[in-house]
Amino acid sequence: MRAVDVFAGCGGMSLGFEQAGVEVVAAFDNWKPAVDIYRSNFDHPMYEKDLCDEDTIDVIKGLKPDVIMGGPPCQDYSIAGKREVGARANLTIRFAEIVCGVKPEWVVFENVYNIERFGTLPVMKTMLSDAGYGLTARVLDASRCGVPQARKRFILIGHLGSKDGFLDEALEAGLSEKQMTVRDYLGDKLGTQYYYMHPRSYARRGVFSIDEPSATIRGINRPIPENYKRHHADAAAIEDGVRALTTKERSYLQSFPETFKFEGAKTSVELAIGNAVPPALAKYVATRLVEYESDKE
Repeated sequence: MRAVDVFAGCGGMSLGFEQAGVEVVAAFDNWKPAVDIYRSNFDHPMYEKDLCDEDTIDVIKGLKPDVIMGGPPCQDYSIAGKREVGARANLTIRFAEIVCGVKPEWVVFENVYNIERFGTLPVMKTMLSDAGYGLTARVLDASRCGVPQARKRFILIGHLGSKDGFLDEALEAGLSEKQMTVRDYLGDKLGTQYYYMHPRSYARRGVFSIDEPSATIRGINRPIPENYKRHHADAAAIEDGVRALTTKERSYLQSFPETFKFEGAKTSVELAIGNAVPPALAKYVATRLVEYESDKE
């Protein structure tokens, strides 16, 4: 299977698909820091390109993909941002336009779980259905897909000529009954029992134990504030040897391997890591596609 990754970011989706045995032949993104990270980790072409350009569909058609996958920028849907639907939400529609123009056999779309609240998702689904795709959609908890992080993501998979819901059972069947903890994944590699992750607001806790999944890795990494007041749900007091995670450690919690290179300005690298599709989650999804293909033969 040949795949093209659009809105690819730093390459989490590409890496997971490669780990599942899919050949990723090219990727596209328009944010230079992510493009640079991607290029330093993959041998195939990464096109630094605005996917709204008129020639995009022709360029991707020339690559003859069996799969188009991608996670268009999602800040307008995210609970971390303002709940307004702006230009970024229209990239969901652009993703559907690209798929309908190229007509690969498979399509995989990833986004924040609460995209289901917004009107662009039914529009995209209708476009794909009208183009002949059967659709399966699920909100997956990454911690049940091999990622040591409680990160819920919306996944939509389309296959030409299939019925809606064709992959529902397969997506559910492989889920782990138990959430993966940081210790399950890394052992004692962090060298600390407790660590700090800056919360969205001080109504949320900031101190976690490695014996639970991490909170969602966001695109921001701040040190422990000097005036931090202990939250009632914190796993420990700051004085108990709690420290913030390094950039590299945060990439581990996203399931990037140690060999994956993150070069560039710290703020850009943190954002690229936080916005990435966890490779292990992408591998989980891609594996279901590969198994479906092999069952057909």
